[in-house]
Amino acid sequence: MIGRRRAIRLGMPIVVVVGATALVALMITMAGYDAGAAMAAALDGAFGGSFAILSATLKRTTPLLLLGVAVAAAFRAGVLNIGAEGQFLAGAAAAVAVGLYTPVDSAAVTLLLELGAAVVAGAAWSGIAAFLKLRFGITEVVSTLLLNFVALNGVGYLVRGPLQEPTRAFPMTSELATGARLPLLMEGQRLHWGFVLALAVAVGAWWVFDHTAAGFRARIVGVGRRAAESAGLVAVNRVQMSALLASGAIAGIAGFCEVTGVTYALFEGLSPGYGYTAIGVALLGKLHPIGIIAAAVFFGALGSGADAMQRNAGIPAEFASVLAAMVVLGVLAIPAAQAASPGSLRVTDAP
Repeated sequence: MIGRRRAIRLGMPIVVVVGATALVALMITMAGYDAGAAMAAALDGAFGGSFAILSATLKRTTPLLLLGVAVAAAFRAGVLNIGAEGQFLAGAAAAVAVGLYTPVDSAAVTLLLELGAAVVAGAAWSGIAAFLKLRFGITEVVSTLLLNFVALNGVGYLVRGPLQEPTRAFPMTSELATGARLPLLMEGQRLHWGFVLALAVAVGAWWVFDHTAAGFRARIVGVGRRAAESAGLVAVNRVQMSALLASGAIAGIAGFCEVTGVTYALFEGLSPGYGYTAIGVALLGKLHPIGIIAAAVFFGALGSGADAMQRNAGIPAEFASVLAAMVVLGVLAIPAAQAASPGSLRVTDAP
């Protein structure tokens, strides 16, 4: 019985993905496009060879994986951090500033300084929301969301002001020197060592979540704040604010990976909404780091497949966004569907 319940629980997201894909294919057909050509182009763009997999799908997966883990770190403790986008931008800006203006000859030292600056900047940005909640009782949903816009406009100021490239012709910074960039994993591909770092962070988060006292405290606070505080004698505010700071730090790492491994510069529009997409990644992955790895690959494949679908088949990439939204909504609806189903199909029933 336990094995059957587990199989149902793991299989339901797959059913949702297949069903959502079928519905989007129907929408594409109703819009007057060739659904077969769309799916073929998307699959080819996402998985059609080593370049598509490494330089498109997995390259897009890297920031989504880190940001998905960042969101999960907060959500697991009952903190609704909607500000991963702003924390990502804060980390990216700090990493670029250090990479451009720190006179260090060693590439390894430069990268470590950039990484450290990104971690501190991301944590500090989420720390603003933590302070506002503790001092003034402002919910983190509001503060983290609004801080995204502050970070977005802050980047705009930096790339048009103090950090703008010397010619002042473009709203961007100068490119990072080779020694301030993450090395590529393979010659001829665009996948960088940030992907390995992202996997390491995800595995580390899994260990913390499931095998440490801090992870256990965060989990029980997320399940029941009042019970944890009264029966478990847990310092709830400390646990939640620590989770928010950790979430911001991980989001800062994502910003570091993007500017040192992909763009090599800071500019407006650096993020195509990675921080918001990461909420869907975290939810699809059930807030578990291993599930988030699979969800990040799925969303990375959607992004690269959408580009190929529009480029090679002339079909709007927005259909991929519809598919992503339908999958997340479907996964969120699974618990309600299971609760309404007959007892033999409810995964929460006792064996």
